[in-house]
Formats: sequence, C-alpha cells, structure tokens
Amino acid sequence: MPDNTRSDQSPEEPDPKLLELLVCPVTKGPLTYDRAARELISEKANLAFPIKNGVPLMTVEAARSLDAPAPPGGSPSTSS
Repeated sequence: MPDNTRSDQSPEEPDPKLLELLVCPVTKGPLTYDRAARELISEKANLAFPIKNGVPLMTVEAARSLDAPAPPGGSPSTSS
C-alpha cells in the first residue's frame, strides 16, 4: 500500500487538495492560503479563517476581520 503522506508537509498544515476545494462560506469566492499566519484569506469578505491542527475553521464566528491584527507569529502578507 503506497504512503500518500508528503514529507514536506507539516502535520499543522492542511491538505493541499482540501485547500483547492474550499471556498469562502460568506461569498462562495476563492480563498488564499497564508502559510505564515496559518489562515485562509477571503479578500471579498474581508475575513481570515484560522487553521488549527491542520483543520480550517470555516465559520464566521471563528474568522477574524482583515482589519484586525494578524495572529501572533503571523504576517499580513498572503501567498498561495
């Protein structure tokens, strides 16, 4: 049986295939993964959805406004 785990992926990071499928729960628009802040960014909704233990928390209650400060150790820049 082949091992499908990627050696360059930390257990804290979500599965890249999952990230391709996720959309913003508010706008249904695309999300950008900010690896440094461990968040999924919805520019349209002006929200950042946190990723905890590799699991994206996709509720408005869990999200923070992009106008609010980034989480500790995170950066406001986004990358995909």
